Amino acid sequence: MDIRERLKAYTVQDDRIGAASFFGTFGAYFLSLYLAIFHVDQWLIFVPAGVISAFAAVRLYVLQHDAGHGTLFSKRWMNVAAGHVLSVWSMAPFTIMRHNHNLHHSHVGNLEERDTGEVHTMTVAEWQAADWTTRLFYRLYRNPFILIPLGSAFTYFIRYRWPKNAAEIGLRGLALHNLALAAWVSFLYFSAGWTGVLVWLGWGFVGGMIGVFLVYLQHNFEDTHWDRKPSLNPRVAALEGASALDLGWWMDLGSANIAYHDIHHFNARIPHYNLRRCHREIREAYGLRVIRWPEALRSFTLKLWDEERQRLVPFPAHSPGAEAMKA
Repeated sequence: MDIRERLKAYTVQDDRIGAASFFGTFGAYFLSLYLAIFHVDQWLIFVPAGVISAFAAVRLYVLQHDAGHGTLFSKRWMNVAAGHVLSVWSMAPFTIMRHNHNLHHSHVGNLEERDTGEVHTMTVAEWQAADWTTRLFYRLYRNPFILIPLGSAFTYFIRYRWPKNAAEIGLRGLALHNLALAAWVSFLYFSAGWTGVLVWLGWGFVGGMIGVFLVYLQHNFEDTHWDRKPSLNPRVAALEGASALDLGWWMDLGSANIAYHDIHHFNARIPHYNLRRCHREIREAYGLRVIRWPEALRSFTLKLWDEERQRLVPFPAHSPGAEAMKA
């Protein structure tokens, strides 16, 4: 059976599961955040509660992502309503992010459209033609100890207050979203003072780092796929240009299965609650590969797309950018 036909069986939405995931994730988020805020001086409570809060925030973002694809629930109005509610705690304005994410799906694997939401990747040829300042900036940008923490702080707390294409998609929705977020922060302040705000910011920052970690690995691995038109095949790019991360059951739970990203890009109609089961049931039949922790961590050493070898490769051993870093 063709993989397109096989995947259709997993696209059926179940409102009961969607509701359980929606309300259950919110319950875990608010309870863990409450425990973290009011037990700051009790590390055995504060740290586990904060970690749960961070992962719950990741799940809320993924649920909003599902709502944007119209897959969290069976009815459009339910997905739209859920998406707007989730956006306050995912910190991503729903309508604009839905538009931008659809652009990302449309251009995945296209070397001529690398500004649609993924981590920027230079080709080897572009690297060789770049001056030393461009190389130095790119080295810093692709350093995981810079990319992950600064990417979290910038993307979720700053960039999403005015995302790309905001003016074209709708400023009213963006203003309402930012007002709702301000109301939530005000509630935290009046309920628990600066402790409440700082605890929320701190663990939200951790959740953002988990998100950036996953976003990087979804399209940055050795055998990913990039090409140029007219030879670009969107179906190949979708399936081979996105990864399937099998990092264990707890990571799947905390990230709402979004790490099985290859089949998500191939068929975005599959709800998050079907992704893990789908991938495990079809991976052998269709030769879908998975990335586990050792390869996932090694992927952070890969920086440039080699168009001749068709793979992601590390920086060259000797380059002006490397010499500048040493200086």
